[in-house]
Amino acid sequence: MPPPPPPSFGRGRKRAARTFDAALDDTELVAARASLARGRWALVRALLAATRDDWDRRGHRVTVLAQEPAALPWARDWQRAEPESPCASVLVAHATVHRALRGKERPEAAREACGAAAALAPEDPTPWLGRLILERSLGTEEDVVRLFDQIRARYPDHHHAHHLMVARLAERHPEVGQDPLHEVYDFANWAAEQAPADSPLAILPVVAHAERYRVLANAGTEPADPVASGHWVGRRARQVMKAAFDWWLEWEREDHPRRYIDLNFLAHAKYCEGRGAEAAALFQRIGAYATPAPWSYPDRDPFNAFRVARDTALGAA
Repeated sequence: MPPPPPPSFGRGRKRAARTFDAALDDTELVAARASLARGRWALVRALLAATRDDWDRRGHRVTVLAQEPAALPWARDWQRAEPESPCASVLVAHATVHRALRGKERPEAAREACGAAAALAPEDPTPWLGRLILERSLGTEEDVVRLFDQIRARYPDHHHAHHLMVARLAERHPEVGQDPLHEVYDFANWAAEQAPADSPLAILPVVAHAERYRVLANAGTEPADPVASGHWVGRRARQVMKAAFDWWLEWEREDHPRRYIDLNFLAHAKYCEGRGAEAAALFQRIGAYATPAPWSYPDRDPFNAFRVARDTALGAA
């Protein structure tokens, strides 16, 4: 099946074009989310029941559902109807986390909700993912590492958890500048090497490089324009990008729920590196499924950044 066409950025489609959908290409998730917004949770129950042991998909779906404004009250209604449901409990936990991050719930209430969800399903890494999302912003480094270890103990290749760890580690020591020996690179390389051959964690070193750029640009030690920064043209950067792109060319799995996040990171890297033809191939594959990160790095309008990069790469190709 060919990839979907790139989104329109014309004036008539401006409102729609400026909306990133975290559901990506998961049409079942889109339908369940719309049903939940109307106060109906039967579709959500069926959706999450189908994700047992598919931990990346379960985490993706719960995280997207939890970000909906009405997710928490409707999830609590579901939980009252089925108090022993691990799916209801984990959705309540994640929805409480997202409200806490917006300042609308106490962080301690989110921590308690995640603990309750974990007790109902000890093998599920998803309640721990909720805690990690919370402590990524509010917790100590020790909290983050402990929670990451809890997730890896349940599912060693958890995609979202690795991305959160990379983002947090990249924020250490912004004063040292662009250091190819920074610990975030060690972590990303280690995770990529530990993962199975078909795991999208192979892209993690590229993600680490983008997250490090975000930190350095925010600290003022890199230019705010990623293309002008030179961050993607050093010898180590070129090696990382080539290895990741070569891996993508051989990758046969098109069913990973968060694969478009990786493709956006890789397209961003190739565009910043000046490899227009390779970036164009990635933009063709991305189609309509752009993601805010890393196009927003360091503090840019992600819609415009994606549009300019895509149009430049496709025009040159």
